[in-house]
Amino acid sequence: MKKRVDEFLSASRQTKRLASLSLGRGRQLAVWHNSHDEIQYNATSGHVFSLYLNGGAGTRRVDGSVKSGEPGTLCVLPEGHSSEWQITETFQFVHLYVANDALRAAYAKTHDQDARRLNIAEQTFAAPGVLERPMLKMAQAALDGDVLAADASFSDMVAGLEDRPVRLVGGLSSRVVRDVNDWIEAHIDGEIRLYDLAKLAGISEYHFHRMFSLTCGMTPHNWVTRIRVELAKKLLKQEPMAGVAVACGFSSQSHFIRRFKEQMGVTPGQYVRMIMP
Repeated sequence: MKKRVDEFLSASRQTKRLASLSLGRGRQLAVWHNSHDEIQYNATSGHVFSLYLNGGAGTRRVDGSVKSGEPGTLCVLPEGHSSEWQITETFQFVHLYVANDALRAAYAKTHDQDARRLNIAEQTFAAPGVLERPMLKMAQAALDGDVLAADASFSDMVAGLEDRPVRLVGGLSSRVVRDVNDWIEAHIDGEIRLYDLAKLAGISEYHFHRMFSLTCGMTPHNWVTRIRVELAKKLLKQEPMAGVAVACGFSSQSHFIRRFKEQMGVTPGQYVRMIMP
């Protein structure tokens, strides 16, 4: 079973996790301190965006770049990444861990593009460009335990991600995806069946499930859950929790709480306390 980068770091006696924050949807933040260490990553699970906060001159990649790090440099470790690192000085850095489907779905939604166009290229000690500001904000949010600020900064980061030229085979057209999204939003308070969505695309349920997952980065079921939770976030500002669960199509209060926490990293009650003045 593949391990995440944070699992490799946690196994070292030299590393110290200064802060950790779950954002839900397969997203996790961590701020680390490390010194005089050797780290090896092997076929990692999920993608990692890393920004050096303090120090880094004593950090170099043994298996690749001859450069060393410095504050403000960015490393991107795509899923399946392997590398070896040597650390001879103290430094601090922030890591964003994000599952492949979560990142691609966020990209598809934000850019209104096919999820397969997202470019997740390996980078070592690169200039962060437009990603620096949201990464710094996520680091501070992790230290503050501020899920809302971290979630907003994640959205800003995704908006800055680039696409790549790719010849797409299969998948759904942008028109079909828009029709499906419109139908979901119009029926969000009730049961949404795969049959109904496949009918909009004019293909079988099997092929719709497969083509939708390719295009949008996650399964139709998870996509619908995400839309339900996004609506719930808006309604919680003005309506009681029980009414929100019904309006968003959750089968029960417990189902609503469970799915909301999976998506947001906090319960609906915790979320309400965060947004209330």
